[in-house]
Amino acid sequence: MRSYHIETPGTVDGIVARDTAARPEPGPTDIVVRVHAVSLNRRDLMILDGSYPLKAAPGVIPVSDGAGEVVAVGEEVTRFTVGDRVTSTYFPRWIDGRITPALIDQPGATLPGMLAEYVRLDQEAAVAVPAHLSWEEAACLPCAGVTAWNALTGADPVLPGETVLTLGTGALSLFAVRFAKILGAEVVATTSRPAMADRLNALGADHVVDHARNPAWGRAVRELTGGRGADLVVETGGPDTIEQSVRATGLYGRLVLVAAGGPRRPSLEISTDALASSLVSMRRIFVGSRTQFEGMNRAITRNGLRPVVDRVFAFDEVHEAYRHYAAGAPFGKVVIRVA
Repeated sequence: MRSYHIETPGTVDGIVARDTAARPEPGPTDIVVRVHAVSLNRRDLMILDGSYPLKAAPGVIPVSDGAGEVVAVGEEVTRFTVGDRVTSTYFPRWIDGRITPALIDQPGATLPGMLAEYVRLDQEAAVAVPAHLSWEEAACLPCAGVTAWNALTGADPVLPGETVLTLGTGALSLFAVRFAKILGAEVVATTSRPAMADRLNALGADHVVDHARNPAWGRAVRELTGGRGADLVVETGGPDTIEQSVRATGLYGRLVLVAAGGPRRPSLEISTDALASSLVSMRRIFVGSRTQFEGMNRAITRNGLRPVVDRVFAFDEVHEAYRHYAAGAPFGKVVIRVA
């Protein structure tokens, strides 16, 4: 069985392939999955460079998001059978409700990840794949998809007729555009690349703002909404965008904070003037529970939605996939085909 491991943190070349003799065997409540595809997230780069809040276990198999076929089950398994198509979950023990510190372990960080030909998962740490999705599309769901779904349907869900603001063309933002539309919202999206405007419109964005040409793009969002501002902002830029996101938010708007900072700009700064312009409420989220994942999958199935895949790499092109993801701004998910 082939698998990749983080042997030397801090460099893509520190991810090395290993070849073991046998695939894993299931324990009583485990399933063994033949992995067909995995997808990369920003957290995978952060784990590699040491800036992620959770430190990687020595020699850990990286990547949290993967999809594959169940090839063996333990004698106590009731949720799946051999042949089922499944994806991993980002938090294997977070089933429902609020997350707690006891549930924080994650594959690809403190637990073995998905970048392997076969993986062993507890049956509670997997979710059935919507039938119409390919392996590559299914591998896009666990992190970006669930986070976007939580942002829009969590504590204060978006209502039909409200306006949702999304930022950029990363995978999470593209999921948010699609989900907001099926929930009946109007969508304003931002981008710094004019060539992406038509692609955002094709996904359902009603308006696209070029934030490179409009540094005060919060004002532009307000103008597009007749002065009301956005009812819900999916804030994925963190320190680089938080000021304008607040300015774009309506009087009693909600701002869902996904990215809180990084090594380059570790602090969020919001001017008093921006805060004075609304009574915005802010909610920090961290992906979501398995129950939310399953609810998202029902919506994806009912509406025939498909994740946006930027590019697919082969299993022996892991380093190239990481570099492609890190080098620029892919439109959608970067996927590695395993089987």
